[in-house]
Amino acid sequence: MVEANLPDIGPDPSLLLVDDDEPFLRRLAKAMEKRGFAVETADSVAAGRAAATVRPPAYAVVDLRLEDGNGLDVVEVLREKRPDSRVVVLTGYGAIATAVAAVKIGATDYLSKPADATDITNALLAGDGALPPPPENPMSADRVRWEHIQRVYELCDRNVSETARRLNMHRRTLQRILAKRSPK
Repeated sequence: MVEANLPDIGPDPSLLLVDDDEPFLRRLAKAMEKRGFAVETADSVAAGRAAATVRPPAYAVVDLRLEDGNGLDVVEVLREKRPDSRVVVLTGYGAIATAVAAVKIGATDYLSKPADATDITNALLAGDGALPPPPENPMSADRVRWEHIQRVYELCDRNVSETARRLNMHRRTLQRILAKRSPK
């Protein structure tokens, strides 16, 4: 049964879900099936790449960090096999640098966990020109600072000394910041 207020999925409802969190994967698969998608699941980069190669789906939801590697490897295969597929990257480690990398490699959208099935469906079915609504609770100044540090850290290939030099801060101070969780 398809929910009445959702946008049209289109003629090909195939959806690949790639996540190593088994309970989350099962719940999301059920929810997406109720919304009219034909769901296939994979719990690793290897399984996701194999599924994307054999049966490239019209839609995909891929976790960024999987036990056996990076979910962006699955996105690359999807883009190669089916350039028109709509791909949403999910992650529990939301940072602007990884969002930019995901979009550059071909992801349609990027969502931080916990994202529910409605958020994911809206991201998958959003039109190419559709802009998301402005955030109700924008990032705090501490979060913006943390995001900037993470971006410079990634640009320096995760080299703490080089990042500290570019940010003009002490290396130990940077190490303490990097060891903490991101601020809200």
